Amino acid sequence: MRYLVSKPLNSISQNFFIGTFTVNILGCLIIGLVLGFSAKGDILSENNSLLLATGFCGGFTTFSAFAFEKHTFLKSGDYLNFAIYMMASIILGILSVVLGLWLAKQT
Repeated sequence: MRYLVSKPLNSISQNFFIGTFTVNILGCLIIGLVLGFSAKGDILSENNSLLLATGFCGGFTTFSAFAFEKHTFLKSGDYLNFAIYMMASIILGILSVVLGLWLAKQT
């Protein structure tokens, strides 16, 4: 699934790794939804929550690719894109988890 999303998007932008960024933000949103629905107690069982949060989201998102891509920014001296990608990933990742939790709470 990660490959299907990230490969075509990464080929669009040669220097920003938009595919990995998209996968990681989507994964944050999905884990927020999963954990939010799990907290409600009547939508997802504990086993299903573990399967989706740890199994699917853990396999879908990728910290190793994230770290390698940041290394390529630093190695090439592209400090601006390094800083933008880092801050955007952290801020949007956290906001996506919060959004997922909020969306789950609304249903």
